[in-house]
Amino acid sequence: MADSSFDIVSKVERQEVDNALNQAAKEISQRYDFKGVGASIKWSGEDKILMEANSEERVKAVLDVFESKLVKRGISLKALEAGEPQLSGKEYKLFASIQEGISQENAKKVAKIIRDEGPKGVKAQVQGDELRVSSKSRDDLQTVIALLKGKDFDFALQFVNYR
Repeated sequence: MADSSFDIVSKVERQEVDNALNQAAKEISQRYDFKGVGASIKWSGEDKILMEANSEERVKAVLDVFESKLVKRGISLKALEAGEPQLSGKEYKLFASIQEGISQENAKKVAKIIRDEGPKGVKAQVQGDELRVSSKSRDDLQTVIALLKGKDFDFALQFVNYR
């Protein structure tokens, strides 16, 4: 019988992020505490998000609204990399980006955890920005998934292509 396998990836549904951004923009335009402070949120390029307001607290509040919309849409906040508010003229700007893919260094960390703490006979190999985990036993693969879900990584993980 062939080995069973699954892939560990760190991907974000672009449409869900877009929906969360649009919901946040709508809420910001309608909320009383954002009236007259020049608060806005929008895409800046392919994968950067620009938040603006007239004070540092307001721009952080815009980020908070956006984060709450991401959570409601099932997107891990570990995928959002937000910078610090910067004064630009009379406005504060805050850039955030959506992180996708597992870096080589993080993939090696995950593979090491699987080797050290996972069941024997489970193989993990890095393939680009994802990690393929394979084993003869499907139960071992389930054990690996449970093991990794119990760990706290500083990046989002999803398990796909389970077969």
